Amino acid sequence: MSSDSDAIKPGSDDTHGSRDDEGIDAQLKRLEGDFRELTERAQNLLTERVYLENEVSQQKKKVNRLEEEIRMLRSPPHIVGHIQDTIDDEKVVVRSSNGTVFLVTANQRIDSELLKPGARVALNQDTLSVIEVLHDAWDPLVTGAEMVERPDVTYDDMGGVDEQIQLIKESIELPLTSPESFTRFGIKPPKGVLLVGPPGCGKTMLAKAVASSTECSFIRLVGSELAQKYIGEGGRMVRELFDLAREKAPSIVFIDEIDAIGAKRLDTATSGDREVQRTLMQLLAELDGFDALDDVKLISATNRPDILDEALLRPGRFDRIIEIPLPDDEGRQAILDLHMGKMPKSKNLSVKKIVSLTKGFSGADLKATCVEAAMIAIRAKRKSVNSKDFITAIERIADKKANSTRGDAPEGLFH
Repeated sequence: MSSDSDAIKPGSDDTHGSRDDEGIDAQLKRLEGDFRELTERAQNLLTERVYLENEVSQQKKKVNRLEEEIRMLRSPPHIVGHIQDTIDDEKVVVRSSNGTVFLVTANQRIDSELLKPGARVALNQDTLSVIEVLHDAWDPLVTGAEMVERPDVTYDDMGGVDEQIQLIKESIELPLTSPESFTRFGIKPPKGVLLVGPPGCGKTMLAKAVASSTECSFIRLVGSELAQKYIGEGGRMVRELFDLAREKAPSIVFIDEIDAIGAKRLDTATSGDREVQRTLMQLLAELDGFDALDDVKLISATNRPDILDEALLRPGRFDRIIEIPLPDDEGRQAILDLHMGKMPKSKNLSVKKIVSLTKGFSGADLKATCVEAAMIAIRAKRKSVNSKDFITAIERIADKKANSTRGDAPEGLFH
């Protein structure tokens, strides 16, 4: 029996060995998988560490920047003053913002050429020493008055004012583009032009056309913006306005509704009226004072020339007064042709009839008439306007003019 069992067991050792090899291989594979997984995790951790180190570095820079900003915010403010006199490279006489005069030292890092009388400087609050030289500041209202983008209005967009366009070209554009023409005849070109006319006749639109057609700097303000609350502020703004115009020369200054500051001076006036008069006097000095306005031209507009001060209207300030009256038949025809040019019209529409029905209409009224007629056609879902639409529009605009609460200009004012 034993011999039989021994005959069956010869291969048992080989079988056991193969099983051990398989176990070792499986274990090696597991170890290799674990190794790869750990290597990948280590690589990810290393990448994350680099990312976190960069993030910490950025946060430290941000903290340092914020701490510096906090330190600056906690530092005492500087006093703004002006240099009155320069003693030497180290000592200057300054006037602080409250009007007190001091002899102080100047920072040696500052270029001595910048330390001139009139320069605006920053003073240390404790020692009043000059820390730095500041640039001359313009009032935000003045700096914002410069037109950056030119308007899209041209002379071709205006009808019935051919004579006025010719006059303003001769008075404003020609002296800037061809000054030798005036030098040849030994005369000085006009300094300013005053546009007068009833509301809606295109005074502001004409100024926009000038701004569009010239390559000069264009600065525009409304007269009421120069009427300030505090004493001296209005005059300062006028002075800065013309200083900016001289710096940007050649330039054109446009003051709309100039009657807000240019009204006649009266003996019996309130404190507010007196401040407006001071602003007017500064404007008079800028127009015809010691500082020349060679390459600076002034255009103003008003619908009340009767209340303007005589000193403002005399030659040498406003050399030309250009009247823009209500358009006549030919002018209304030209204005209607402009506004109706791209409008789909029915065959029975007669422009001449519309011209005859719109007597006394301004350019703005005629534009409103065309818009109203188009709105009537759109409301009726038609593809073109007809005579009935325009007649209805004319009636509506006429009723609106009749019911308007604005006072009419005195008879003969613009004629």
